[in-house]
Amino acid sequence: MIRIYHVPFTRSLRAIWVCEELGVPYEVQLMDFEHRKTPEWKEKNPVGKVPAMDDGDMTMFESGAMVQYILDKYGEGRLQPAYGTAEHAAYLQWSWFAEATFARPLGEIVNHRREFDPELADVIAEMQRRAVICVEAINEVMADREYICGDFSAADIMLGYSMLLSTRLSPWDGLPNAAAYWDRLQARPACQVAMKAGS
Repeated sequence: MIRIYHVPFTRSLRAIWVCEELGVPYEVQLMDFEHRKTPEWKEKNPVGKVPAMDDGDMTMFESGAMVQYILDKYGEGRLQPAYGTAEHAAYLQWSWFAEATFARPLGEIVNHRREFDPELADVIAEMQRRAVICVEAINEVMADREYICGDFSAADIMLGYSMLLSTRLSPWDGLPNAAAYWDRLQARPACQVAMKAGS
């Protein structure tokens, strides 16, 4: 069975969410941030962060890779378009955008606040500006669809976590399509289970 090492509202939420959407059995191993400093944990995640995931003897520590692994091994073609299609290219684009472009400035806000006391207001403002640009891009795309690739897919799970971070770290308003999209994602039962996991 898949075991997901989880701290509430961290990126492990993505792996829980995709398992819930697919009906894949899994168990959650709740963690705390202090445990990340132990040598045992660094065998799971070499940089000492959360998440990690086991599936038998296999261990992974990148949330996006976990989502794709679960889809490829257990999804039977669900939650992603067919390989080699334009739709699959869009799916990959938005999945990677969620972490590489959108979550990056949000993560930098967290890292900055951990290292600097008091925080540097100009740094935080710049990271928030970059995050809002991402929400604006989503708002534009969502003008004519319910989900980022048309039908619900794991790209929405990837983006959903980044949307969650943005509401907590870089508030935005006046973007009705993005707001309606976020409302739809939060209304999904699998999302609700993932957000409540361990809290």
